[in-house]
Amino acid sequence: MDALARLLDGPRAEGAFLLRSLLAPPWSLRIEDRAPLTLVALVRGGAWILPDDAEPVPLGPGDVAILRGPDAYTVADDPGTPPQVVIHPGQHCTTPEGEPLGDVMRLGVRTWGNDPGGPVTMLTGTYQMRGEISRRLLGALPALLVLPAEAWDGPLVGLLADEIVKDEPGQEAVLDRLLDLLLIAVLRAWFARPEAEAPSWYRAHADPVVGRALRAVHRDPARPWTVAALAAEAGVSRAALARRFTGLVGEPPMAYLTSWRLALAADLLRETDATIGAVARQVGYGTAFALSAAFKRERGVSPRDHRRAGGRARV
Repeated sequence: MDALARLLDGPRAEGAFLLRSLLAPPWSLRIEDRAPLTLVALVRGGAWILPDDAEPVPLGPGDVAILRGPDAYTVADDPGTPPQVVIHPGQHCTTPEGEPLGDVMRLGVRTWGNDPGGPVTMLTGTYQMRGEISRRLLGALPALLVLPAEAWDGPLVGLLADEIVKDEPGQEAVLDRLLDLLLIAVLRAWFARPEAEAPSWYRAHADPVVGRALRAVHRDPARPWTVAALAAEAGVSRAALARRFTGLVGEPPMAYLTSWRLALAADLLRETDATIGAVARQVGYGTAFALSAAFKRERGVSPRDHRRAGGRARV
């Protein structure tokens, strides 16, 4: 499993919010839902994304934008159009004065807008990503990235547009997976662009030596890895791996392994009911004591306190 796939494995869509918007000018949507990650794809027409602290960015047909929350922003037909709708957490919609809109703008299955025949069709999907692994992905992204249609080649926007209006058995699962595929395709194309400044862990994955070591760690974090074992996976000497790994990733192999194991443990502690001992074994620590010592040394809190802070108290 590669770095991007492993990072997306935990926070993948599960009952994600998905919406098709049909709009006619003038229109302007103020987004204040605080979603950690939002994907906006323009199927037809034109739009502008207006971050609060950056210049407006235009979108054309086939363009896809990814926005990293929780900061608010506006999507409109023109930068000068004042907001007409405010979208709050939980996708609660009101006027700017706070009057609830309810079903006033509902136009069908997962479809919403001010004109069913409007020239703009826009798809929106939001992820609720809160884990330690998710933070690694979010930290690698700018507040707003736009991948222009000509920068990538894929049918996923059109396919998602076709599927989003269907109401068939298993449709939610179909849409979740399509949203995941679209997100992965966009991120992969984005990280390949020079302006993306891809994070070191992503760039290192492409290296024929370090990439093998990273895939081994991600594939089996519980294995009792040593530098020698990772070097054997990569087909080089210990010294060669240590030097190359540190140069590309920015930290030695064992330091990376520790941080990855503890990130996995942090998510498991908050997202599952497994005991601390079971979590320890799953991420490569033989006992609850060993995990607790490493967790407290690196993070300043015990696994038990970390779990309680996330609303779980089982040990």
